[in-house]
Amino acid sequence: MIIGEIKEIIRYPVKSFYGEKVNRTSVQSYGLYGDRSHAFLDETRPGKFLTLTQMPAMTRYRAMFVGEETMERFPELKICSPSGNIYYWGDGRLLDELESFTNKQLTPIQYTPNYVPLGAIEEEHLLLTTDASLEKLEELWGEQVDNLRFRPNILISLYDKSPFIEEEWFGKRVLLGDVEIEMKRHCERCTIINIDPENGITDLSLLKTVYQKRNNHFGVYASVIKTGEINVGDKITLID
Repeated sequence: MIIGEIKEIIRYPVKSFYGEKVNRTSVQSYGLYGDRSHAFLDETRPGKFLTLTQMPAMTRYRAMFVGEETMERFPELKICSPSGNIYYWGDGRLLDELESFTNKQLTPIQYTPNYVPLGAIEEEHLLLTTDASLEKLEELWGEQVDNLRFRPNILISLYDKSPFIEEEWFGKRVLLGDVEIEMKRHCERCTIINIDPENGITDLSLLKTVYQKRNNHFGVYASVIKTGEINVGDKITLID
């Protein structure tokens, strides 16, 4: 049964930086190509990454791959800071800037197109939201909601605009074009959804609303079963 189509594809080349919307990419065994493939280790918390929880302004850093996506190496990674400075991954000035903001010792780390460990993504391969659920949340919250607050990978445009219907798909398989995934479970939200991804300003009322009205759930996790290419506009099929 065709249930909708891909409205947006969003990846986060640098963990906790602003999301990069793309029209097409590949889905690897770990999720979207290059998703959370670069990050900063927080040496003041051994084994932990620097995230929006420690530095909300990270969302105002925009990272994007520039060049052809290959499995040999990632394309050059371009980063625009909130002040308008342009950096490329490996530029020590970016590290200096982040360390000066956080007063932490940081270590940049990057993985390969073939391997991005679950630890960098923290939960599952993919996170999905739907347009109908976003619209309902706007009604519950009383304000417009930027989908990027939830840091999803796929925004689904549903043909049947039933809010939160995606929560009925757990244990089922779904086709995104030719890519096959399995719907797993709710995404339990944390304080990062309070951060406006455009300006880094925090508003505690969104998480409070999600907690009170949605049992702290918004969006659903999925695991990759079959890899392949996906495009904005690809049909989404519920296959069992």
